[in-house]
Amino acid sequence: MSTTPVERALSYHTRTKHRLDRYARALGYLDWSTQPDPFRTFEGAPRLLLPLRAGGLTAAYRDLYRPGAVPTAAVDLESIAALVELSLGLSAWKETRGSRWALRCNPSSGNLHPTEGYLLLAGAPGVPAGLYHYVSRDHALERRATLDPAAARALAGLFPEGSFVVGLSSVHWREAWKYGERAFRYCQHDAGHALAAIRYAAAALGWSAVLLDDLGDAELSALLGLDRDADFAGIAAADREHPDAALLLVPAAPLAPTALAAARAVGASAAEVIRVVAGGAWAGRANALSPSHVDWDVIEDAALATWKPHTEEPAAAPEAALPPLAGGVDDADGADGTPGAGALASEVIRTRRSATAFDGHTSIGAETFYAMLDRLLPRPGVPPWDALPWAPLVHAVVFVHRVRGLAQGLYVLERSEAAHERLRAALAHPFDWERPEGCPDHLRLYRLSEADLRGPAQIVSCHQEIAADGAFSLGMVADFGATLRERGAPWYRRLFWEAGVLGHALYLEAEAARDSGGRVRATGIGCYFDDVFHELCGITGDAFQSLYHFTVGGPVEDVRLMTRAPYEHLEGERREPDPR
Repeated sequence: MSTTPVERALSYHTRTKHRLDRYARALGYLDWSTQPDPFRTFEGAPRLLLPLRAGGLTAAYRDLYRPGAVPTAAVDLESIAALVELSLGLSAWKETRGSRWALRCNPSSGNLHPTEGYLLLAGAPGVPAGLYHYVSRDHALERRATLDPAAARALAGLFPEGSFVVGLSSVHWREAWKYGERAFRYCQHDAGHALAAIRYAAAALGWSAVLLDDLGDAELSALLGLDRDADFAGIAAADREHPDAALLLVPAAPLAPTALAAARAVGASAAEVIRVVAGGAWAGRANALSPSHVDWDVIEDAALATWKPHTEEPAAAPEAALPPLAGGVDDADGADGTPGAGALASEVIRTRRSATAFDGHTSIGAETFYAMLDRLLPRPGVPPWDALPWAPLVHAVVFVHRVRGLAQGLYVLERSEAAHERLRAALAHPFDWERPEGCPDHLRLYRLSEADLRGPAQIVSCHQEIAADGAFSLGMVADFGATLRERGAPWYRRLFWEAGVLGHALYLEAEAARDSGGRVRATGIGCYFDDVFHELCGITGDAFQSLYHFTVGGPVEDVRLMTRAPYEHLEGERREPDPR
């Protein structure tokens, strides 16, 4: 029987693998009568209705990757409204045959959205000091705790000037309703996507953001009011939230060392921050999400095993310096691989969609492919990677299907030079390990074997055609066993977060790409046969494990679906004119 937290995390991971002869345990059907409400609300909490301002932001998507290129916006009601709209807000409604559902800027497995968002501010013009819960459906902040002037001053003294905290939590039941035991994995993917979405939205405002990595789960739970049993009275335990992560938002051009130092200082004063917030005037009771539930004890055990104490995480070892990312061109159509000047960050973010099918013929050029991969490498002050204060632990094994100028086959992208020898030992088949001709020198991409792998890619991804019909697909391979044993079980969640951040970067890169081969989109693949993929790569043991799969290709639109504007249901004065 597994006893230590690390053993329990490893056991959960093994138990929830999909296999050719069986899938991870789930209910086996969808009980629509218990489908969870995708929107949490707190009845009785005062509401602050937010203006819709994201469409007015003028930052170009390409400028998000150029430190200091986007002017710093003042922290006020309008900029905070734009931040949450671009990160956790709605991006569209879909309708068909009487059914209607919302899409959001932060993607989610099965569009089930377990992630909840909170803001803790010492006060800003138009936003009184307090703790707020964001309701994406209504684009509104619910004030869970109100701070009096003395408490607001105390909180301001604990934060860098003008900064505030964005917290995230998960309702595991929302994913478990459909996916059963594997749902805990998907909640962590979604937390990673949300972290990246917040970081990109902050960059569009000229702000920096960094994970409060020292903070423990009990501290975060207290900070967000998740431990207030009276506020969750009358609802099932499965409808409650699990603390995930918090980001410190700083209204300044990205300066990685400064932001990291500020985050460390806030983490060190966590007890005092909690004391200030706990003393506020609290309001609101959580709504029930489902009338009944199926208990998944293995998820609860995984959550307890990976519960994070307060830590003082060591600073990451510096990576080798990389050349600046290539900028765009002055043509809205752009050249292969570079989004043009016409691609606004807000437009790319709000039009991002998860493709449901690919056409099986759209290709991309090698330059486009290399540009996408380059955005997956960390650079100081460059989103989304500057939000994570650790060196890369997740790498990509890529199935190249339709990349012009690049042979079909299996490739690996090393996101850290330090991983080379261990990855080469783990990918144990007699691979070629050849550098593709024309690949940028700093991009550590190796061709492992040259072959048409569309069939194996489809099989690996639970027989889904979308993994074979695109330009490329990939599996995200994490430095797994040693990381958990050396750093602790909470790193199980962090590895999935990193995979989610990587997926989010690919989503936006696909949406922004201008390639002569045609328009492309991306989608995450959570259903894959873990060990079938490992066998294809030559991976044995748990030194490296695949945590998330992804694919990019030419999208096929579902003409049965009607698309509606995200906030057409709001009153006219809160809507914004379409800048196009």
